[in-house]
Amino acid sequence: MTTELEASYKHLYETDFVQWIETTVAQLKAQDYTNVDWENLIDEIETMGRSERSSLKSNLVIVLMHLLKWQYQPERRSSSWKGSIVEHRQRIRDELKDSPSLKPYLEQIFAECYINAVERAIAETDLPAETFPRSCPYTLSATLDSSYMPN
Repeated sequence: MTTELEASYKHLYETDFVQWIETTVAQLKAQDYTNVDWENLIDEIETMGRSERSSLKSNLVIVLMHLLKWQYQPERRSSSWKGSIVEHRQRIRDELKDSPSLKPYLEQIFAECYINAVERAIAETDLPAETFPRSCPYTLSATLDSSYMPN
């Protein structure tokens, strides 16, 4: 049976998310577990994990796409491509520093990210699909290495 107070906290989640967070944190700190909006708290924690994985995947696709463009369109190389590679490598390193447990996930999705990167590189360069290798020509280590740029 939901108490009136619990219903109020669930309504707060829908009407003022930041206040809901502050209230939930205060309840947890006070060990007031009875009044915690557990359903939404669990959903938010699960969403955070999915969001971290999605961000990691997105950043890896961007790095791979720009490495491909760098390698297969050398005449169009630009500082913005290089800047994007640097930026997204830094984002990946930061995410792995904050959550080292994501490293195996990164290895698991590497091949899938390469396929997505090729698709995006084709769309952005108008090069034929056959231009790009079927499997990734870079290792994960090289992809993340701040000093690596393909020839």
